[in-house]
Amino acid sequence: MNIKRVMFVGTMIVTMSFAGTAWSKSAISPIPLTEWSIVSLNSKDDNKDELLSALNLSSEEDLYQDLYAGKSLKTITDENNGDFSEVVALQVNQLRQQLNDRLAKGSITQEQYEAQHAELEQIVLESARTSYEWA
Repeated sequence: MNIKRVMFVGTMIVTMSFAGTAWSKSAISPIPLTEWSIVSLNSKDDNKDELLSALNLSSEEDLYQDLYAGKSLKTITDENNGDFSEVVALQVNQLRQQLNDRLAKGSITQEQYEAQHAELEQIVLESARTSYEWA
């Protein structure tokens, strides 16, 4: 995996997570899941960000500080007894929705969509497990 790709996806995921809360709404807009999903995204609390809930964090500031300290989302989840599978599912669903939107708008071809869609979960998993040093 190319480090530029990992950095890009990681930065994109963090940016999407923060951007949604800027308007007091979650950045995550999950698409309907099949019944066999291990994570239920239908039972969301509108008063709390879904990513913060999955990470078991109380504020964006805590998440920001942990990420700035170089912790991965996996480490943050483990330290706070969060649900890593839900963190990954939220991010995969958000990125999948963006891919669907890009395909619908014609900004990517069907072939590009299929290629990106096929590696989406792997990229998110790798990014969530990677620690980034900012210093």
